[in-house]
Amino acid sequence: MNTLSYKTVSANKATVNKEWVVVDADGQTLGRLASKVAKLIRGKYKPNYTPHVDCGDNVVVINAEKINLSGKKWDEKTYIRHTGYPGGQRSLSASELFQKDPIRLVEKAVKGMLPKNKLGSALFRNLYVYAGAEHNQEAQKPKAINLNDLK
Repeated sequence: MNTLSYKTVSANKATVNKEWVVVDADGQTLGRLASKVAKLIRGKYKPNYTPHVDCGDNVVVINAEKINLSGKKWDEKTYIRHTGYPGGQRSLSASELFQKDPIRLVEKAVKGMLPKNKLGSALFRNLYVYAGAEHNQEAQKPKAINLNDLK
């Protein structure tokens, strides 16, 4: 038996094939969109996925201002932060954060689904979110994908 035929191939920075994709958030539910975008950024839809390597795609999300939230989440979902001073806990509801900056709503959802380490920080830099239909990544010739086709 030839044991070399059973060798596991592990991707690395040199062998990975990164692409640019555009995702339209128009009418999508925030959590479902974020989980699929996080998988795209992580590279889990690729056959050469390696957990400790950045082998995912660069993802451009457009129309972040047309995102949906189900139920009463617009009013009841809160985003908490702390200023660093005593009694400095601040919170915003999803609707308040959306009015302030709809881009941050999508970014926070995707960032929460990425690993909490150096790799997660590097992966988050592969996400580009825009409120409208226009984006600055035309030079990279990104291909549009439909999230409903992905599992």
